Amino acid sequence: MPDHTIHPWLHRLAVSTICVAMITLIAGALVTSKNAGMAFRDWPTSDGHAMLTYPWLTDFARDRDKFLEHGHRLAGVLIGLWSIALAGAVLFCETRKWVKWAACGVLVGVICQGILGGFRVWFDERGLAQLHGAFAACVLSLMAVVSVALSSGWERARQLPPLPGFNAAPIWALLTTAVLALQYLLGGMIRHGGTALHEHLGLGVLALLVVVVNTVVATRSKVVWVRRSAYCLQSLVLLQVILGGGAWVTRFGFGPTGYVAVADSIGQITFRTAHTVLGILVLMTAVVHVARTQRIAWVGRLQGDASTHAAFSRQLPTAGGAA
Repeated sequence: MPDHTIHPWLHRLAVSTICVAMITLIAGALVTSKNAGMAFRDWPTSDGHAMLTYPWLTDFARDRDKFLEHGHRLAGVLIGLWSIALAGAVLFCETRKWVKWAACGVLVGVICQGILGGFRVWFDERGLAQLHGAFAACVLSLMAVVSVALSSGWERARQLPPLPGFNAAPIWALLTTAVLALQYLLGGMIRHGGTALHEHLGLGVLALLVVVVNTVVATRSKVVWVRRSAYCLQSLVLLQVILGGGAWVTRFGFGPTGYVAVADSIGQITFRTAHTVLGILVLMTAVVHVARTQRIAWVGRLQGDASTHAAFSRQLPTAGGAA
């Protein structure tokens, strides 16, 4: 029997929450790339105006930094409202307690993320900006876990036959996620502090190798649901390598071609922003892959326990037999 009722619309709401969150993340990445995080010296007001009364659109031609920063704040309001809707819907319709807690965690995470952004403005502290960016990846990953748990694939996993050789997939999924998380943190150190460049490059090579091995392990598992997330992760990582190369060239130039980097050029801002946003998506996809492998492993343990219990029951004496 299924352990919960599937609500397709609830899964779609969770996916839409991720999409809305991406608007906030892209806006935030643009703010950092343009170094516009301190366009306003106050928060939650903007130059003394309330969030919804500030003349935002007039800044598009007058002050692009303020336009980006206030747009980021408005996007934060939008994802806050969306997260309230998700948490309320999950609490009302979902039966699994851990999914309810996770959905509420998304809402709490979005609130904390907004407060972190406010503290970054109040104290004009780049360290808080880095923490703000790192925590954004954590909140988006939690949104993805909720989405996976609400999907039909989560329930279909119960119908899989026993997979004796599946144990390696969850281990490699966790290892891959840990390496990618560290790589993302190093990338944040480059963006906000200008440090750890060589560490980021070196770990990037290791991360690529780990992702490839993870894909091979997932392919051998013969579980389509797991293979898809592994293939998606590898594709995103390969694209991330290309964007990282573009970010390097537009920041430091490329001697063999005579290209000279221009600070705050459109190309530089585009590549840096895309590299950052895709880094968050890479980490989120890795977490989704972990969730899927852990689900399959958990189902396998349940099947093993059920088989053991059935075998033990067959060994018990029948009624009226000797004790």
